[in-house]
Amino acid sequence: MPHPDPSAVLAAVARLVAETPSLTDVVSRLAVLLRDGVPFDQLFVLRLDRPESLVAYAATPAGEVQVTAHRIGSGPPPAAPVDPNARSQVLCTIRQGPHILGATWLTSAADDAFSREDQALMDAVADLLALAIQAAALKEREFLRRERIESLRRLLHTMAGALDVRHVFPEVSEVVRGGLAHDFLVLTAWDESGTSSRMYAVAGAPTDDPGFWEPIQLSEPERARLLNREPYIVHDADEEFGRAGTQARWFSRLSARSAVRVPLPLGTGVFGSLFFASREVDRFTEPDIDFAARVADHLALALSHQHLAETAATAARLEVQVATLTRELEARGGVRRVVGHSKQWKDILAQATRVAQTETTVLLTGESGTGKEVVARFLHHASRRNHGPFTAINCAALPDQLLESELFGHERGAFTGAVATKPGRIEQAAGGVLFLDEVGEMAPTVQAKLLRVLEEREFMRLGSTRVMRADIRVIAATNRDLHTAIQRGEFREDLYYRLGVFEIHLPPLRERLDDILELADVFLAEIGESVGRPAAGISRDAKDQLLAYNWPGNVRELRNAIERAVILADGGHIRGEHLPVTSQRAPQAPAPSSGTLAAGAMNLGEIERSLVVNALAQARYNKTRAAKLLGLTRAQLYSRIEKYGLEEREH
Repeated sequence: MPHPDPSAVLAAVARLVAETPSLTDVVSRLAVLLRDGVPFDQLFVLRLDRPESLVAYAATPAGEVQVTAHRIGSGPPPAAPVDPNARSQVLCTIRQGPHILGATWLTSAADDAFSREDQALMDAVADLLALAIQAAALKEREFLRRERIESLRRLLHTMAGALDVRHVFPEVSEVVRGGLAHDFLVLTAWDESGTSSRMYAVAGAPTDDPGFWEPIQLSEPERARLLNREPYIVHDADEEFGRAGTQARWFSRLSARSAVRVPLPLGTGVFGSLFFASREVDRFTEPDIDFAARVADHLALALSHQHLAETAATAARLEVQVATLTRELEARGGVRRVVGHSKQWKDILAQATRVAQTETTVLLTGESGTGKEVVARFLHHASRRNHGPFTAINCAALPDQLLESELFGHERGAFTGAVATKPGRIEQAAGGVLFLDEVGEMAPTVQAKLLRVLEEREFMRLGSTRVMRADIRVIAATNRDLHTAIQRGEFREDLYYRLGVFEIHLPPLRERLDDILELADVFLAEIGESVGRPAAGISRDAKDQLLAYNWPGNVRELRNAIERAVILADGGHIRGEHLPVTSQRAPQAPAPSSGTLAAGAMNLGEIERSLVVNALAQARYNKTRAAKLLGLTRAQLYSRIEKYGLEEREH
């Protein structure tokens, strides 16, 4: 048989790897491609799926593929990747630099079936298969990442209407199975003394035996292990626990061999532990811990709700709480009053009321100007920390190093210009709430340090080696799509999970039509107190215009429009011509003509102000995007916002 042209074969294999999405299809088509030039009976590709498992692909020259998986250390594979009739073979290792990704080999029933040319060809094919294996691994990791995000979203819906976690625990197990495969999901709970533990909720195992739920007294080593806030993995329960002890009995009851355990915090203590368990040995790895911890966070939140709402009157009590808190905040007056009676706004306040009494981190999302800081202050006022400070920082308004210094503080001499020790916002917020506005604009280096604060409740000032405790509750807000930012590598996925334990989305004003006129009346009254001649009211045509406009700047833009109209109305009723809005979006500023200008025909300051206003509206008040539209740095944009009195206000 004539030997094929190696360059033509490799070019074909390269196209095959680039164009074929499935590794199984790659192996099948590779076998067909090689059969005309290389005499083989079977093609094998072995992929090291994870350190503890492998996947074997066996293909015939006709392209028929058999795929088998094998967990290393769990006995012989169900179908060993061996050709029993093989008398000769050519074997190549598949590598990525120093890392071994697997192997590929050809077998034949004939003696001396392969030549040195065949070996060289397969060595080059192995290099191309490395690319295919890497692509398959990336695809699977991306699929798992999306599955985990979707599992957490579905988990929120599952837990939303549950008054008792135990009633929906089987559904919880099913929802999160796509993110982390398991045979059993177990939630254990401590008694008040902390000396015994019991099964609180179980999914995937029969629980008819009453003794299954009885509390079990714990030895000191067991208490130390289970009370530990650090997660851990049980690789083989029989080897690690033997046959004696509480955990050994639990694993024996479930017929489980491995598990990943994460603590389930509640308030200042530990409620218990959440176990994802499997019948197989060594089923879980370190990357699984992070997802398991996110599930535990959601369950902890649900349990805190359950403890707050043990009676059937939960919904009615929440409504009373919302109304009471709203009245209290309205009695304070000022520009941060909670205004609105639309269903969307009431739902937001109800969610805020439910989560306020916990220590859970809250992420507020929505377009700029929708009232995220108002909701953040509402959360602070309704929480147990309402006597502590509410400290806010805009992450987009400061350069990266200055943001880090403002957030964590610095010691004298930490950097040029640090002439004195300065506490950061985290210290200033001790005992209260730290509000991180526009958190999506935070630099990666600051993101990493913030993650440590959220996970360990510890931080250090710049230039210091002394670890300090962070006694804060974090509320974050963003108008960015953080999922897109994660995909672009601009935002840490683990930080998103920590911030987004409880996410509240604020709808734009155009979806809250029932609130527009009420907000306008409130702004009219507030602004009237600060001008010489307050407006007499809003005419019908002006109200129609307010309702017809799209409000790209949301509540902030509405207030600015009312403020301008009050000045123009000069004590009379606000009419349509006083409003800087129409049923369409505000038009762009006209380009200056090239003709001769009359004296006073053009005010450069007004033109610059108009350009800034239009850029902010077009960018939906995202300062970074607005600065890019204007060709300015973020600092230059903020100086113009301050110069023209356009400073940001949240309502």
